[in-house]
Order: sequence, then structure tokens, then C-alpha cells
Amino acid sequence: MQKLNFPQYQFDVKRDDDRLFILDQVRKKWVSLTPEEWVRQHTIAFLVMERKFPAGLIGIEKAVKINQMNKRFDVVCYNQDTNPVLLVECKAPEVEITQTVLDQALRYNSQLQVNYLLLTNGITHVIAFVDYKNKKLEYLDNIPSFDTIKG
Repeated sequence: MQKLNFPQYQFDVKRDDDRLFILDQVRKKWVSLTPEEWVRQHTIAFLVMERKFPAGLIGIEKAVKINQMNKRFDVVCYNQDTNPVLLVECKAPEVEITQTVLDQALRYNSQLQVNYLLLTNGITHVIAFVDYKNKKLEYLDNIPSFDTIKG
């Protein structure tokens, strides 16, 4: 798998016939190791190990209904009160982080109402604070840590 713009992490990976699987530490199950999943697992490891988000307050691929359609967001992090505070949209490394990706995250966020968005393809990370009062996004240099995140 491709080297990403994250610290190096150790993952449990196995091969079954011609397919690779990675152990998702949050869901506690083996999942197909696609390029997008590689990015998702690195992002989760970063959030847990570097930004101190408790693994028990992370949801992965949960359903959300948007315009009568069922969609799945990649990762959502909750605060101590179990309110969603960070929405993560992961793409494969070869997928550019564009306005289309931002629009997708904003559609999901219309239901979740988080304060922070993280868009990543593992190489490029876009982090934004959602300023609901002034109806704008404030782009940040870093992902806030769990103990400093507003929400």
C-alpha cells in the first residue's frame, strides 16, 4: 500500500486467497483493504494516537439519510456527551480533495451538525471549523486534539 502523509503505524493485515484485509481496531473486525480503507485506518490511528480521541467515541461508516437517500459517512468523532464534533471524509490517495468532496461532507454535515470537518486522501488533509454563526468555514492548519475540540 502507498505511503501516506501520516506517522507510521503498525496494522494487522492478512491475506485471504487474493484479497488483503486489515483489522479495524474500532469496529473490531477484518475489513477489505482498499486504498480508501488504508487512508481511513491511518486517519483513525492518527486521531486516537496523536489527537487522543477515545476509540469508543469514534463511529465508522454509519448511515445518514439525506434527501430520502441512505448515505454512509466515513468517520465521525463524538465528544464526552456523545454529540458529533468531527466528520471525516476519506478518499483513496489518487482521488483529489476538491470542492466536490467538500460538498459531499457538507451534505452529510447538514444532518450531523459537527463543528469540524476533515477531508483527506492520506496525502492532502483539509481541516475546517464550521462557523455556524457567520455561515462560513475557517480553514485550520491542524486537527484539534480531543481535549480542545469545541462542541
